[in-house]
Amino acid sequence: MTKDKQAQRQRRDDRARAAMTARPRRGGSSRSPMAMALVAVGLVVVVVVAFVAVRLITGGKSQNSKGGVVDAVPAAILADVTGIPASTFDQVGTGGKLQVNYPAKLNGRPVQLNGKPYVMYLGADYCPYCAAERWSLVVALSRFGTFHNLRTTFSGSQDVFPNTPTFSFHGSSYSSPYITFQGVETYTNTLVNGSYTPLDQPTALQARLFETYDRPPYFPKQGAIPFVDFANVYGVSGAGYLPDMMQSQTMASIAASLKDPSTQTSQAVLGVSNSLSAAVCSIDGGKPASVCQSSGVQAAVAATRRANG
Repeated sequence: MTKDKQAQRQRRDDRARAAMTARPRRGGSSRSPMAMALVAVGLVVVVVVAFVAVRLITGGKSQNSKGGVVDAVPAAILADVTGIPASTFDQVGTGGKLQVNYPAKLNGRPVQLNGKPYVMYLGADYCPYCAAERWSLVVALSRFGTFHNLRTTFSGSQDVFPNTPTFSFHGSSYSSPYITFQGVETYTNTLVNGSYTPLDQPTALQARLFETYDRPPYFPKQGAIPFVDFANVYGVSGAGYLPDMMQSQTMASIAASLKDPSTQTSQAVLGVSNSLSAAVCSIDGGKPASVCQSSGVQAAVAATRRANG
C-alpha cells in the first residue's frame, strides 16, 4: 500500500470510528476520557485504570421507565434472531455503505480460554453504540453456538440515540464447540445521583486485553466501547453502524425485520454480523464450513482485508 493510500485509509477510518464512539455535548461542555476505578460512579467515555471504568455526566435526571435489564429475551424474538436463513446473510453480504467499521488486525499473541479461541466483548448497558453492536454480535455468534439467559435492555435515556432496544450480556453464558465467548457489561443504564451504577467487573485477563488493544496504534481512540477481541487476531472498537435506524423500533420489530434482506436494519445488522462471523472463522479453523464458506462471509472476508490494507 502506498503512503498516499495509507493516509487516505487512516483518515477514512478515523472519521468512521469517531462517528461510532463520539458523545454528544450537553450544556456547552464536551466530554473527554477520565481515569477512575471500577467501583466508582461513571462518565460516558470509557477509560481503563486498574481494570475498566465508564462514567457519564448528566443533568441528574432519573432513569426512564424503559431502562434497566427488564426481562429474558422472549422466545419469539430469540427464534427470529437465531433462525435467520443462510440465503438472507448471503443476500446482505457486507451491507454496503451502512457498514463503516470493519474488524482490525491486532496481530497479537493468540489467546485461548478453556482450550478454545477466546472472544471477549466489553461494553455497558447505557451505551447506544454497544446496543447496536450487540445485535450483530448475538446474530453472528448464534451461528457458532448458543446463548443462555440473554436479557433485554435499552441504552441510556440521557445519552445520544436514547432507549435503543437491545440485548444485555450481563448474567448470560454461551456454549460453542468452536470458541469461548464472554460478555462484560461494566455499567447499567440506571442513573443514581446522575451517574450510571456499576455492573460487571472485568477479570484480569479481560482488563489486560482491553487495555492492551483498545488504543493506538490498533484504534484511533483509547478505551472506547464497545470493544470486541477475537483471540488477539482481530478486534473491533466502536459500532459497525449508527443506531439511529433503531430509534422508533421495538425488540420484536427489529428481530422480525432481520429476515428481510431488503430492510435497512437487516442490511446493517447482518452486514456487520457477516464481518464478525468472518473474524470468528479466522480464529476457529474456518468452522463450520457452512458459515465460513458462505458467500456472505466470504464477501466480508474480502472487505475486511481491503479495510486492513
